[in-house]
Amino acid sequence: MTNAVVHTRIKKITATGVTDTEDILAAEEPLEIRLEHGPTHNRRQQNIAVTMRTPGQDEELAAGFLFTEGIIPGTAAIRQVTLAETPGGSIATVALKEQVVPFLDKSQRHFQATAACGMCGKSSIENIHTGVNVSHSDRRAPGQWLSQLPEQLRARQALFAHTGGLHAAALVDEQGRIQLLREDIGRHNAVDKVIGAALAQQFPLPQSLLLLSGRAGFELIQKAAMAGIPVIAAIGAPSSMAVKMAAAWNITLIGFLKEDRYNQYT
Repeated sequence: MTNAVVHTRIKKITATGVTDTEDILAAEEPLEIRLEHGPTHNRRQQNIAVTMRTPGQDEELAAGFLFTEGIIPGTAAIRQVTLAETPGGSIATVALKEQVVPFLDKSQRHFQATAACGMCGKSSIENIHTGVNVSHSDRRAPGQWLSQLPEQLRARQALFAHTGGLHAAALVDEQGRIQLLREDIGRHNAVDKVIGAALAQQFPLPQSLLLLSGRAGFELIQKAAMAGIPVIAAIGAPSSMAVKMAAAWNITLIGFLKEDRYNQYT
């Protein structure tokens, strides 16, 4: 678990009395994402965003964030990711290859994003959308194994089992098996991490189902759409905007997924 959790002393109060004991908390710390780009003789470095995240897989988070925000076309654009620790938090500097020109006009953020916020820092309504293409994947509906996913997810959420305070995002293959899973205190960070991992491992995103441990908001649908993921299943509820955009982007969206039932919205 390393630095993804924090141990703290607490008083546990019950009907039978007060007990001094230890609790395990999900870590929440700032990560600043910087972008380095330009020709060798004139490299430019820009601060792109600060997100509150659970430490761990920071390279995946930075790469996934830049990709799902439409700033870079994929991890092939990245030369290297450098991590640094400062007294105030962590910094991930993503250096692009010399010929890559990042798209920053709409996507650059201007202030801190909290763990609960996927759209924080957008400067205008027009900047919310990141240029998503409509999905043309052949994968439209999940198989009979869909009802098994909540149990699979719980069994794989190691950090949640200890803290009760983390979201999970997982990629499921066509046989209904979870192949990649990432946890984070921010649901959007969990999605960026798992997409960043998939890009690095050349995992087939257009043949995957994205499984979410909580609700499905618009920003998560957009991140999935940017990655070409055609099916999303959420344990919690979708928002109205999530349903609207899933339909527009030709994504199958499932909510309230349980062992014995679910709602299919698109």
